[in-house]
Amino acid sequence: MHKVLLVDKQTKQDQTVKEFLQQQGNFEVIESYDKNVALTLFQKNNPNLVIIESLHNAVSNDLALAQKMLLIRESIPIIIISPSYSLESVLKALQIGIKDFIKYPFQPKEILESLKRCLPDFQAKDYPTQKKSSKYHPTYENNMIGEHPSIQETKKSINIVAPTESNVLITGETGTGKELVAELIHKKSERSRKPFVCINCTAIPETLLESELFGHERGAFTGANVSQEGLLKQGTGGTVFFDEIGDMSLYNQAKILRVIESKEIQRLGGHRSAPLDIRIIAATNQDLDQLMTEGKFRKDLYFRLNISRIHLPPLRERREDIPLLLDHFIQNLNHQFHRSAEGFTDDAMDWLVQYYWPGNVREMKNLLETIFVYLTSQRISLKDIPEHFRNRLANINNLPKDEQEQLLSALLSTNWNISKAAIKLRWSRMTMYRKMQKYHITKYKKNTKKKESSQIFPRKM
Repeated sequence: MHKVLLVDKQTKQDQTVKEFLQQQGNFEVIESYDKNVALTLFQKNNPNLVIIESLHNAVSNDLALAQKMLLIRESIPIIIISPSYSLESVLKALQIGIKDFIKYPFQPKEILESLKRCLPDFQAKDYPTQKKSSKYHPTYENNMIGEHPSIQETKKSINIVAPTESNVLITGETGTGKELVAELIHKKSERSRKPFVCINCTAIPETLLESELFGHERGAFTGANVSQEGLLKQGTGGTVFFDEIGDMSLYNQAKILRVIESKEIQRLGGHRSAPLDIRIIAATNQDLDQLMTEGKFRKDLYFRLNISRIHLPPLRERREDIPLLLDHFIQNLNHQFHRSAEGFTDDAMDWLVQYYWPGNVREMKNLLETIFVYLTSQRISLKDIPEHFRNRLANINNLPKDEQEQLLSALLSTNWNISKAAIKLRWSRMTMYRKMQKYHITKYKKNTKKKESSQIFPRKM
């Protein structure tokens, strides 16, 4: 039984950490809402671990409390959990001996891994159940994983567009999740109880597309021995999703345009039209504006589809979401393969964050499934990654020999924006902080009467 002193601020997340620890079953939690009382409880109970929950404007006070505890017992592991933190606070925390700094809201994996680092003999139980876990990590819109501003904007657009009957055009590279967005729009619409029909415009042969979409009467062509209902009719009352509509021929584009305008359908070989009640969502990985210029895509169809538009960014433009996506897929695959993988080693994670991901989220999902087929360990290291993929990682432009110089260059070129510098170096934010601590890089501010100037330079080792 591990004894944990929990110092919190009586906010919404108070019970979150306590319940999380209690769910593990091997923690005795001692709570304090006052820093003076916390120091007394620390001396009296001799805990194995201290967790301090900090408010936005109270990090410096909590660091001072942690420093007092470390003066009393230098070896005590301390974790600080905060909704917000600055570079200065993280560097100071690392310098005075804080074991870990976690941003709230957090994921179960982050807390479990931090506990393992702080308590070598800690044996973690399974992740909390789905019902409980919603308290411990950010709430995601079904499977739309990500905290990058572009993904947050996509979620907002989905919620705005879904209740309407407008046609939607989704753009983005292959593998970015266009079909997922279409499904979410359907699920959040009033048509959610009706069919969602996905039509892959590249998978159906051009000669069969018209028959597949509109259906056919018996004898309409050689081999048509019976009448068949088309995919559009199967979506009656629901949503029809045209995936990669940019690959559709001009002839079939004209047919789709007529359906949108008339809201009627006629089977191949038939003589009567029937009303059609569907909502249309289309997606493409191509530049439709360029295709229109080249005469390969109809302008009138484009304007009919482009009522509401959602663009999905490639994964390389939202690298901070890569750890979240990896964790999401690992949890799904643990259930599928009956495994208990705990995540990637730091080296492997750094490489995966650096990788270009030309196949985006789809490539990541396929890679993880391949890893799980042969996985024998709980922590996924570089040796567990398939050789052909490791070769791709090896071809990534590595850091120059003077890592410290590149780190300083990235900070200067981004005006000390840690997130932008991390993206530029293809590191995670925490890797940035640890590298800055390693090289003792600190931002010093010098106040003058006229203005405040800043200098960045490494402190002497």
